[in-house]
Amino acid sequence: MPEILAVNQFQEIVWDYYRAHKRNNLPWRHDIDDENFAYYVLVSEIMLQQTQVNRVIYKFNQWIELFPTIATLAAADLDVVLHAWSGLGYNRRAKYLLESAKVIVSEHEGRIPSEPGLLEALPGIGKATAAAVVVYAYNLPRLFVETNIRTVFIHHFFPFAEHVADKELLPLIESSLDKENPREWYWALMDYGSFLKQSVGNISQKSKHYKKQSTFEGSSRQLRGAMLKLLLVKKRTYDELSAMNLFDERLDEVLAALEREKLIKKTGVSYTIYQ
Repeated sequence: MPEILAVNQFQEIVWDYYRAHKRNNLPWRHDIDDENFAYYVLVSEIMLQQTQVNRVIYKFNQWIELFPTIATLAAADLDVVLHAWSGLGYNRRAKYLLESAKVIVSEHEGRIPSEPGLLEALPGIGKATAAAVVVYAYNLPRLFVETNIRTVFIHHFFPFAEHVADKELLPLIESSLDKENPREWYWALMDYGSFLKQSVGNISQKSKHYKKQSTFEGSSRQLRGAMLKLLLVKKRTYDELSAMNLFDERLDEVLAALEREKLIKKTGVSYTIYQ
């Protein structure tokens, strides 16, 4: 059973683990002196939302090969971006990333903002993601909470508690933060949290903010993805889409949602990818 530790003891545990077992296979952690490094960070943070690291590594490398800079991404068409995103799920993220790239190029001279507030103003970027991008891209000390970080702090400081709120974690995150090297400290927390998940179990279930991900098979998410894949090949009529999906009763709702999100559009009797 875990012990409740002093902050300095906790820091030593995290650093010791990281020194011995840091993940060197994550491509978005390399090339920190590259002029495009902040862009790599932004892409990886959006990809890692609700997607496992091993799936992201391969797609990240493909993405950077296709869109090596934020300018090349901003100039891309949505259908090309969705093709590149295929397999990651939650396709709105791809659209948000494309829209964010356009704003960054047009309003920020192609430089990823270093202020969390400016990042939060971009499509699909919340408070935690904005802070994480600033930390990793610019090595600036900011506070944020995500699943691995919750895992680490709940394991060591709330071993017997249930329904732990993030507001209870934030003072500990702040007091333990390495303000001289926040980037690597958070990398260490992430790697240690990943290890705890595998060795101890899903500690984040004890968080007040924990939400179990719904089953993908047979879900509306799966139907959404199927619609986009079909329309990325060519335009289709409603009857064609309905027949291909065994007349799924959720089709009208899914198509309407994709239209509202401007992922697809209806032209005449056919649906196509939005442009």
